[in-house]
Amino acid sequence: MPEAVKEERWHRFMGHQQAISARRLKRRVGTRQQVIIDEVRTGKAAAASLAVQPIVTPVRDPSELESAIVAQAREANGGIVVMPEAFTVAHRAEITSLAARYRLPAVYAYRVFAELGGLLSYGSDLTDNFRRAATYADRIVKGVKPSELPVQAPVKFELVINMKTAKALGLDISTTVLARADEVIE
Repeated sequence: MPEAVKEERWHRFMGHQQAISARRLKRRVGTRQQVIIDEVRTGKAAAASLAVQPIVTPVRDPSELESAIVAQAREANGGIVVMPEAFTVAHRAEITSLAARYRLPAVYAYRVFAELGGLLSYGSDLTDNFRRAATYADRIVKGVKPSELPVQAPVKFELVINMKTAKALGLDISTTVLARADEVIE
């Protein structure tokens, strides 16, 4: 098969997949989803070991964002951990802006939050995940049944620290933590 035909088919396939993903995401943003969340249980156990009391505050509508952040900002030594889900990603600009306005330290799962002014992010490298997903798509296009492919978990994680935000919050980030960061935003 000529390379031009392969290229055209690949672009058509990826355009179709992008449209499907956009439709699915749009249907889910702002809705309540039944999910199993191990992170909250794990987070509560980790918090207890540090003598910290986590407060779970589900937010499903943009109008609830400010009141949730204000409530956390009023707590002594307050801070937030923003869970990685469609709603928070869709409203990342509002969340990072409100956290900055109310001087609330916040930790995120994706680098885009730190790039928008969030204090720090630690999570899987989405670019690496997408690159690896392309390999799966290629194998499926070549005839491998999806059910025959192994389930994979992220293998590359990244820590991004926004020093401008840390300084605005009056936080000192240790040199040890800075040395471990994959990227430090000045």
